[in-house]
Amino acid sequence: MDFVQCLLPDMSTKILTCLEDPSDLIRVSAVSSSWREFVIGNGLCKHLCLKRFPEISSVANMIEVENRVVPMVSQPEKTAEWLFLERDHRVYAFLTRGLSNCVKEDCLVDAIHASSTDNYPEESILNTLKPGDRVDYRASYWSSRGESDPTVPETLTYKLISKLCLISEIHVQPFQAYFQFGIPIYSAKAMKFRVGHPNVKIDVESDNGHKSAAAQGSYCDKFVWTYTSPEFPIAQENILQKFKLPKPVLCVGGILQVELLGRVQRQQLDGLYYICVSHVQVVGRPLLPTFDVEILDEAGKCNLKYCPVERSLCQSSKKSSEGGESGSPRFRRFRASLRGWEQMILNTLLGARADVVDDDSDEDDF
Repeated sequence: MDFVQCLLPDMSTKILTCLEDPSDLIRVSAVSSSWREFVIGNGLCKHLCLKRFPEISSVANMIEVENRVVPMVSQPEKTAEWLFLERDHRVYAFLTRGLSNCVKEDCLVDAIHASSTDNYPEESILNTLKPGDRVDYRASYWSSRGESDPTVPETLTYKLISKLCLISEIHVQPFQAYFQFGIPIYSAKAMKFRVGHPNVKIDVESDNGHKSAAAQGSYCDKFVWTYTSPEFPIAQENILQKFKLPKPVLCVGGILQVELLGRVQRQQLDGLYYICVSHVQVVGRPLLPTFDVEILDEAGKCNLKYCPVERSLCQSSKKSSEGGESGSPRFRRFRASLRGWEQMILNTLLGARADVVDDDSDEDDF
């Protein structure tokens, strides 16, 4: 029994929205022409993406850049609205899978700004991008200005490798001043971080951690924060301390700020409290070069840019007959029934090699 045709649309939608994997929705859309129209027409891939990553709701427009796989051309048998629905189906399926990928890497690409710096540039925030606390036999760390009040916080602001990053962990290593008497460790009591985007264009290459307090305030106003993490306690130890989020957070905009709370170590020389950090690392999943965003306004509305990667088209029928295509005969027949771009989506979601076929005869022959 075809429940999509027999049940009311709301009930069919409720059933299909129970699926948690985008590859399952692609399989569903390949069962028949009516199922395909139902999945695409009701935007189920977009619904799944927003369900798992609500931050994507800030997307106002979607742009396909140099789409070599399935160009958006007018087709007499299809309306412009349907072509856009197909595009959304395709893009959100890839986006959901990309965000679900377990591959992680360091997401920091540059240091933008420190709320204060004691000795600039020797103790610049740029030093925190380098692993460890020594580079070429010299100390490598960032140091705040000294404060008589141990409750004064500090912030370190960074640029992420992509404007669309799924962040799962942040690592911070306090600095131990091995060249001072007693070898003190200038850690903070706790830390939290926030992610967001710039509300105006800024020079992310500069490190102006030695600005005045008035300038600091105006600089911080240039960012819009969309998420703030809970506080994590920091041990007064010279090790890379790892803080894992309860749930990965999607950063739309590519800016991350670490806030260091409380000071525990007073410098013997001047009696002031300092915070020193030798290394900061952000672990997550960047979505470049396939996806990028363009922030449109201070409210966070953005254009989502999808850049299809050129995929191998050389898996010929001859190679297939020689055993190049694996799987059962039933699965091979299923794959053969897919349109070119649907087959590419399924192969990508399953982690297989892309197998894009000529899709000139795009007929509804399911």
